[in-house]
Amino acid sequence: MKINRVLQILIIITLPFMVLMASVRLLITPGFAAFEYDRTWFPKDPYGMSQTERLRWSSYAINYLTNDEDISYLGELRFDDGEALFNERELDHMIDVKHVVKTCLVIWYALAGFFFAALIWFLVMHEWKAFVGAVCWGSWLTIGIIVAILIFLAVSFNRLFERFHQLFFKDGTWLFYQNDTLIRLFPIEFWRDAFILVCILSLLMAGFILGIKALVNNIQRKKELKNSNG
Repeated sequence: MKINRVLQILIIITLPFMVLMASVRLLITPGFAAFEYDRTWFPKDPYGMSQTERLRWSSYAINYLTNDEDISYLGELRFDDGEALFNERELDHMIDVKHVVKTCLVIWYALAGFFFAALIWFLVMHEWKAFVGAVCWGSWLTIGIIVAILIFLAVSFNRLFERFHQLFFKDGTWLFYQNDTLIRLFPIEFWRDAFILVCILSLLMAGFILGIKALVNNIQRKKELKNSNG
């Protein structure tokens, strides 16, 4: 049926986003920041912010991206000396980041609903194999995209980082001074590790899907062989 083919194509082209966004969402937690700060080779703050302070302030910035608070959640934060934690440029950027994150999460949830509905449709139409095939092709597409990202990352992470920000934010709004709090909390090494980990998690997810498919095929072949020898 034509609708089945359309659904298959949509599954294939949207699965990479689903997998990547799942990986990203796993990292939008204070736990990932704690993991980074705990590594011995992670750069210390050149302006003297302790690891405890980094953990404290980064948790506010990270939680802001997924909670329902307005920018005052960050704007009211103060260092012990009374100075504002984030300046106006940083607060404006965090508003933009939250908008991007929230939008991507809404799309992610909507696509999750679409995948569930498509699954039900294929089951009702007795076309389970068509659904599985689309998911597998989507997994291969995901792997291809991740490999391309890893190559780009290996060649020039700074260029990849720049292109990523140019895609989602206005020119210049994501550039800060080294003594700005956002840079002190989240230096370039933090984002390099985040990109790498997102790629690894995405490859594992796509590989898990393909692995399950291969396992099921192997079990079916053994059953068919047993029946034929029966």
